Amino acid sequence: MANLGARTNGISSNQVEIPIHANGVESKSSEESNIDYSQRAQWLRAAVLGANDGLVSVASLMMGVGAVKKDIGAMLVAGFAGLVAGACSMAIGEFVSVYTQYDIEMNQLKREREANNNGGVDGEPKREKLPNPFQAAVASALAFSVGALVPMLAAGFMRSHKIRMGVIAAAVTLALLVFGGVGAVLGKTPVKKSCFRVLIGGWMAMAITFGLTKLVGSAQL
Repeated sequence: MANLGARTNGISSNQVEIPIHANGVESKSSEESNIDYSQRAQWLRAAVLGANDGLVSVASLMMGVGAVKKDIGAMLVAGFAGLVAGACSMAIGEFVSVYTQYDIEMNQLKREREANNNGGVDGEPKREKLPNPFQAAVASALAFSVGALVPMLAAGFMRSHKIRMGVIAAAVTLALLVFGGVGAVLGKTPVKKSCFRVLIGGWMAMAITFGLTKLVGSAQL
């Protein structure tokens, strides 16, 4: 009985501990930690900049035209011209800029290969991380167009001039907050600061354009 008691009492000391891991949580956190957010920087910058620029520039253009003309047709034509011109300008500018960066980094890789005499074997991973000019150009043009459509759609259904101007301002405000928040989430930056910067910048652009155009129109220069 003593031996039996010793064996039964010894069970606790010989227990096998089975470690329990939250595999789902660990795998998810490891995947997030392995994400290289710097690789997102190029297309994210082009997309966010394009959308914000399209939204602010076309909205400011339409607000400026609306400051001197109450005709909805004039505002929509001005907005459409701004959309086409801006999308082309953004695409060309982004393509040239990113292609210049691509050439610089390619030349740097060549110098590194020549210095290390590795025949380009170790340079392949770096080559894959080089910026893509075509991707940046397309992203800029599409994003600009999406942003520019917001004030145009907001103005297209309003016949009253005063209501139309107010709806454009409200739609642009909401879109600025959305674009700022999306860019912050994708880039893992503070959401409130991003939204505030984008919102204040958009308001300033529209207010300055409206005020100066109103001043010039009233002076009949």
